[in-house]
Amino acid sequence: MATGPKILVPRLVARSRLIHVEEVDLEFTNGARRTFERIPGGADSVLIVPLLDAHTLPLIREYGAGSERYELGLPKGIVEPGEGPVAAANRELQEEVGCAARDLQVLGRVFIVPGYIGHCSLIALARALYPSRLLGDEPEPIEVVPWRLDALDALLARDDFDEARSLAALYLTDLPNRATPGAGTRRRPAGLSGPDPCGHLRPLAVQGSTVNVRP
Repeated sequence: MATGPKILVPRLVARSRLIHVEEVDLEFTNGARRTFERIPGGADSVLIVPLLDAHTLPLIREYGAGSERYELGLPKGIVEPGEGPVAAANRELQEEVGCAARDLQVLGRVFIVPGYIGHCSLIALARALYPSRLLGDEPEPIEVVPWRLDALDALLARDDFDEARSLAALYLTDLPNRATPGAGTRRRPAGLSGPDPCGHLRPLAVQGSTVNVRP
């Protein structure tokens, strides 16, 4: 592996309530010098791939200030100080989906834009879900949309399911191979079949979240 450049002088050039921007002088091993701008990473975040059962993936729909629209994706949030990634994943799952997990594993991590953002997200797989609700800090109720694994092709074709982390998480957890071969090749509404361990068989308004199951 190549030796990285030497960091000469980092300087703070901008700061907001949530992020700050640094300018950093680098000297590469060939003697070249460049000045880069970067956003240093703060706390890690965690993104959860929850399975209601062997066939159903609960997604959430919430507003993205960056994209200026409502996005369909996976539950996620920051790992709080003093909190481990597994505990953070279980907390976010309860705040955004209304379920906790008896079986929760962190499978890996992804960087969003490693060229200039230091933040990384941990990818967790959550199984054996059961009803449990924690109140989060969302400004409006989150819509929970259960999606069948045999309709993943339709999900990937949607223009509101395009967050890179959510797309990467599906493949890190091998969800495309869990779907029935040959299924999901046509667009179809998401829906549940059989018992739902989180009790979301009908639209249900709960603290901080609205569960909206499509028939």
